[in-house]
Amino acid sequence: MKKLFNITEVSSILKLINPKNNKPLNHILRYWEKEFKQIKPKMINNRRYYSNEQIEIIKMIKFLLKNEGLTIAGVKHLLNSKINKLDDTNIHSLKAGYLKDRLKLKSKLLLDKIKKIRSYGKKNTS
Repeated sequence: MKKLFNITEVSSILKLINPKNNKPLNHILRYWEKEFKQIKPKMINNRRYYSNEQIEIIKMIKFLLKNEGLTIAGVKHLLNSKINKLDDTNIHSLKAGYLKDRLKLKSKLLLDKIKKIRSYGKKNTS
């Protein structure tokens, strides 16, 4: 069975959090849901639940809007034309940039875990 995430969990995963009060910015996800037909959360008891595949699509949309500076219309055009599926081998493509950012993040997380494990295993010599 696939794990589903509620809208607040997805906001946290995407770091869509108000810095002043640390509340999730769920309205952004609801707005993107209206704008992008690719985002289709499951509705259970009038609550939104997102699969891992949906979260990946939302991450791509966020990357294109926030990091690459595309407009909503530009992102819609990219997603609808499926250009990003054709340019996997081009290292200067938008999808390559997105994947490179994800790889950097995952690498950093792994390095942090390795450092924790190494420091945990060392004896305190003081």
